Amino acid sequence: MNNPNKKPHRILVADDVLSMATLIEHLLTKQGYEVDMVEDGAQCLEKVQTFAPSLIILDLILPKVHGMEVLRRLKANPKTAGIGVIMCTAKQFKPDQDQALELGAFAVLLKPFTKEELFQLVRQYYDGIASTQTSKSTEKVGDEYLPRISQDLCYCQLWGTRGSIPVSGQRYVRHGGNTSCMEVGVGAESIIVDAGTGIRDLGHELAQKGPRKVHIFITHTHWDHIQGFPFFIPAYIPGFEIVVYGVPTFKKDLKSVFSVQLDRDYFPVQFGDMQARIDFCLLEEPPLRLGRFDIYWEYTNHPAATVGYKFVIDGKSLAYVSDNEFLYGFVGDPLSISEDSALLLPHQRLVSFLKDVDVLIAEAQYTNEEYRSKIGWGHSSLSNACALASMAKVKRWIVSHHDPTHADDFLAEKLNLNRAVLRHLNHPIEVTDAYDGMKEYW
Repeated sequence: MNNPNKKPHRILVADDVLSMATLIEHLLTKQGYEVDMVEDGAQCLEKVQTFAPSLIILDLILPKVHGMEVLRRLKANPKTAGIGVIMCTAKQFKPDQDQALELGAFAVLLKPFTKEELFQLVRQYYDGIASTQTSKSTEKVGDEYLPRISQDLCYCQLWGTRGSIPVSGQRYVRHGGNTSCMEVGVGAESIIVDAGTGIRDLGHELAQKGPRKVHIFITHTHWDHIQGFPFFIPAYIPGFEIVVYGVPTFKKDLKSVFSVQLDRDYFPVQFGDMQARIDFCLLEEPPLRLGRFDIYWEYTNHPAATVGYKFVIDGKSLAYVSDNEFLYGFVGDPLSISEDSALLLPHQRLVSFLKDVDVLIAEAQYTNEEYRSKIGWGHSSLSNACALASMAKVKRWIVSHHDPTHADDFLAEKLNLNRAVLRHLNHPIEVTDAYDGMKEYW
């Protein structure tokens, strides 16, 4: 820093408390750094373009754009991913600190802090850059390799993987007991599918990131796919905008179905008490474009108006078909079903819809023995579900919507049977069981 010919490092301080921002600016300027200040997240993202800092002292709780979201956007953009970030916060919660580090922050500085602690972290950051640059220039052998998952990869996270009703107890620890909810996303963009009890945990995570627009796609309005919505925390936070999408139901409109859950005879809080802006949107003609996603849908064979969804981005595809009775009533060997079989005709649109998808998340709810007494309940037998994956030539299958009577050990054996049937059908793809919290990249 003492070289008069060397340009000083630029540091941007983002803090909505003016006294704190001014203090940090004063301390770092005296150390020879070039420092500028902003007071909210939106200003921070704008200032990065003009000021071009090499390091940002970023407060976690910022107006307009939450500090965690600022960090996420910076690291998702190749033009700003190289900027260092020291997250500054008075929150002592380890999950928040871990999340900041996972998103790419160099370090977390807890308030209140001493000037020595501030200086030490800043020096460590710039010393690390200098060390990296030196090792690159000398091509030193044996540099530490720290792999990272690219922010451009699409992901899906399963927050609820049960059908019919939530379950709990020691026999359900591995797979979990929440009903249907999935998040699919890329970078800072994400979409929610279904609002079973799993959406409660997802809502807590979203609330930590601050107000934003949330898109929820509903496969159908049976209880296990909407019963978590009254416990979705963002719905009670001003500033959140929630759009719920679905196809027309057979009787009530979509808003009425959701509102009745919060009727005072069933629930202590009414729909009108939710402080987020909540809109309902009927799906008409696919595809629907949201951000980088093209979203398609197709009706499935299940009581009520039920659809499956397909998400396509950059040529990659993921389909979600939670409730579907494929080859209705069939209990024979699926190898005996030909392409022109009359039994297959009602399902041809769905097979075409799923053709060659990279990832299929779909049910195989009943064993073949169970299915004999469950025909017409709207769910597939294990072998019929395998036939759908084979006929559509899907590349990977995650089995979800587990029956509430199926405990962990039973599901493990059932998965082995799934794999055996797929080999029997000459379609030995990768297949695995979904579990609550499961996160996969595709």
